[in-house]
Amino acid sequence: MRDGKTGGQIVERADDLFYRQGFEATSFADIAAAVGISRGNFYYHFKTKDEILDAVIEARIAASREMIAGWEAESDDPEQRIRGYIRILTDNQNDIMAYGCPVGTLTSELAKLNHQAQGAAGRIFTLFRDWLRGEFERLGCGGESDRNAMHVLAWSQGVATMANAYRDADFVDREIAEISAWLHDRAAEARA
Repeated sequence: MRDGKTGGQIVERADDLFYRQGFEATSFADIAAAVGISRGNFYYHFKTKDEILDAVIEARIAASREMIAGWEAESDDPEQRIRGYIRILTDNQNDIMAYGCPVGTLTSELAKLNHQAQGAAGRIFTLFRDWLRGEFERLGCGGESDRNAMHVLAWSQGVATMANAYRDADFVDREIAEISAWLHDRAAEARA
């Protein structure tokens, strides 16, 4: 990929199209049309769809790191920081109900395709898992920290899948209340 404004726009539009219609269903022509450039100009920046996918994954990893930095800047309290992760479901509720979780849908699609980028896409989950584990450790959960981190990841993916399947905002709200209560209980146990 060549650097520049157009290259960034291609990645941004491709990311959105991969999320909304899927990686496999998105063509060069779809992305070029979304950016408003000719296919020739498009190929100047990216030669293959896999190059675009790699750039999209790296952009998502960078955006995830920025989210984490934002949660860390908001509070020194690990319980509140973990709540930042949980808020992803409410902050993006309409998109999640329409399209599912951007990370979960991409990793699932790449797994079905047996695509070589599946592991790279999974790095986003690993980034969140490692960060959540660290926050649970700071909370005082010790040996249960990784288990708790995986529970939060699995729970959020389950909620996103069901929200997408049923498009039920009340369900999402109830689940957020339940995981928040669970988190509060873990924090209270760790502080006791």
